[in-house]
Amino acid sequence: MHDDLIARAQAWLAEDPDPETRDELAKLIDAADVEEVAARFSGTLQFGTAGLRGELGAGPMRMNRTVVIRAAAGLAAYLKKQGHENGLVVIGYDARHKSEDFARDTAAVMTGAGLRAAVLPRPLPTPVLAYAIRHLGAVAGVEVTASHNPPRDNGYKVYLGDGSQIVPPADIDIAQEIAAVPSLTVVPRPTQGWETLDDSVLDAYLARTDAVLSPDSPRIARTVYTAMHGVGKDVLLAAFERAGFPAPALVAEQAEPDPDFPTVAFPNPEEPGAMDLAFAKARETAPDLVIANDPDADRCAVAVPDGESADEWRMLRGDEVGALLAAHLVSRGARGTFAESIVSSSLLGRIAEKAGLPYEETLTGFKWIARVDGLRYGYEEALGYCVDPEGVRDKDGITAALLITELASVLKAEGRTLLDLLDDLAVTHGLHATDQLSVRVQDLSVIADAMRQLREQPPTELAGLAITRAEDLTQGTDTLPPTDGLRYTLEGARVIVRPSGTEPKLKCYLEVVVPVAAHADLPAARAEAAELLATIKRDLSAAAGI
Repeated sequence: MHDDLIARAQAWLAEDPDPETRDELAKLIDAADVEEVAARFSGTLQFGTAGLRGELGAGPMRMNRTVVIRAAAGLAAYLKKQGHENGLVVIGYDARHKSEDFARDTAAVMTGAGLRAAVLPRPLPTPVLAYAIRHLGAVAGVEVTASHNPPRDNGYKVYLGDGSQIVPPADIDIAQEIAAVPSLTVVPRPTQGWETLDDSVLDAYLARTDAVLSPDSPRIARTVYTAMHGVGKDVLLAAFERAGFPAPALVAEQAEPDPDFPTVAFPNPEEPGAMDLAFAKARETAPDLVIANDPDADRCAVAVPDGESADEWRMLRGDEVGALLAAHLVSRGARGTFAESIVSSSLLGRIAEKAGLPYEETLTGFKWIARVDGLRYGYEEALGYCVDPEGVRDKDGITAALLITELASVLKAEGRTLLDLLDDLAVTHGLHATDQLSVRVQDLSVIADAMRQLREQPPTELAGLAITRAEDLTQGTDTLPPTDGLRYTLEGARVIVRPSGTEPKLKCYLEVVVPVAAHADLPAARAEAAELLATIKRDLSAAAGI
């Protein structure tokens, strides 16, 4: 086994075009570090609907130029089999380590395969790439990003010509083409022949953002903004200036792209501590709201002053922002389907129903939400919002920031806040309180064990509420394709348990609905909801053995 392993590593080393990873692997082979070599050669990174995502480093289980070149060759072969021999593939990238290299390698492979390739001019938000696909009439798009993963990760997202991310069976077909690439020696990689785009695509994207706002809406809300060491700042500032909003106060320490994300443990606005610098800036400048993008700017986080003092800030949950944006679009007379993933709050369905609008639930991920017929607005609780599906068929943290700032401006002109509107929604539709139990693991078998335990010994009640319906989503439902997940419907509550698609986490999504007769009853309803959520969390942890 040991000899075979070293032989595989040496064969990989001979092909690797990157001096850094070659050096890294050569040192591991020389040191006879069997355990580390085995970890990198225990399989291959699996190409799925989220494309590829993994830790940077040498070997088939890591993200590196060899893995990316193979993936690009597989994608090119797939596109040609689909009849796109001379099609255009547009490529975007973020500011992570190696992103630009991976983008250039992809352009070279596409060009060598007889397709046309165009690369965005510099690291730009993922939604700009999603927009560019349809704007340029491309047959596919590639975004090199690991979104809000830790600094040592990178990733590779694939979109088809409709401008949304791939869904089955395209992922399986592309994975088969990748597996069929015998070696890098058969993949032509010219050193030129692709186009590097100028700023006209970005200018067209910014012009398109006008469609997000009402022409005559107030533009008075003041914001603090953090780009979380990512690529959002320049595009967001340009969009805000174009719209006529006051210039956001920047969190200077996090404003410029930095692939090491030095001020945060995880560059994800949802992670504890990630927003501390933004809140410090807010205490200095007393804005109406704080806005954060994740590093590739396809997500948008919002925080608001909490209570009377300017010192206390509260992050809005993704579900709260999702409901606020929906209510705002309804008040503006939006028509079309409102959609969300099954793990998001059922409040969206109530808002759509009252407005007489079609409503759909999909599996988790914008690859599904973006495909809903007649979509006007879609969101999911992980801070992803699609507010202009005609422009960008994916989540877009730039246009979402514009729309929530417009709403804050409208409310400010009335002497009200985002929290006031959330209170109104609770009184109209019931208080929909959501929470998440998220367990990050070192060992993926912990997740499989928890799912198996819940399947073999399903709970009959949580927090004293009877489970009225338990669904194993691997079977699919009338409206949903199969997925690895469990859904429990309780009296006045709902729980979904699923493994994360992009990180080593088990995620449990909890929602309770407490009826509210009048504004005066809100504090009691909030206390009841908080207690219920805490107890459901505790009981669910016990039932899953986590």
